[in-house]
Formats: sequence, C-alpha cells, structure tokens
Amino acid sequence: MGSALSTIVIDAHDVDRLVSFWCAVLGWSRSEAVEPDGAVEIADPQAPGSVTILVQPVPEAKTTKNRLHLDIRPRDRDQTAELERLLDLGATRVDIGQGEQTWVVLADPEGNEFCLLRARVDS
Repeated sequence: MGSALSTIVIDAHDVDRLVSFWCAVLGWSRSEAVEPDGAVEIADPQAPGSVTILVQPVPEAKTTKNRLHLDIRPRDRDQTAELERLLDLGATRVDIGQGEQTWVVLADPEGNEFCLLRARVDS
C-alpha cells in the first residue's frame, strides 16, 4: 500500500492574505490553530480528514515559475463565470508559454501559479 497525500504547503510572505484568498477560492475554512511559526492550515469543512493546505510564512518573495501547481475546477458555474470570480478575488492571468488551451493559467496574490480547468465538478 502507498502513502496518502495529507497536506499541500504554500509558502507566503503574507500568510493572512493567502489564507483568505484560498479559503474564498475553495470555500474552505481556516483552522483555529496557528503553528508556532505562524503557518495556518485550511481545510474543506465538508470533507474532514481530507487533504489540507498549509500556508507557511517565508521571508522571501516568489521569484520563478512553480515546479508544482494546483488545478481547480468550477463547482456551480461555467469556467468564464468562475474566472471572473477568481479575478475579483485577486487572481491574475499569467502567461507561462501555455498557448491557447482549454484551461486558464492564473496566479494567486503572491504569484503562485494555478490552473482553472474548463469542466465543472458536477459534469
């Protein structure tokens, strides 16, 4: 049997800003517990025990393209409507040389790339 994915860790210069952003994007909740180093965990309140995201403080800003990124899918709207919502939350479009694709490459408020896929969760 293999290992289970537990936590995805995102480095952040402004932990509270990224926690707020990702909670709004995913509909997740912030943990009440804060790690001694100031890291904050967020989780899906509808799926206890599932994968979480830990946003941890680092002193440096992001400088290069991510080697790992998140792909997200809209839940209750099409890709165009979800893109508008994400941009309103503070995401920005990013060109990493992807060309014309069915997904949209975005960056969170600290420049971490992620992709918005076309297919909805319920499709």
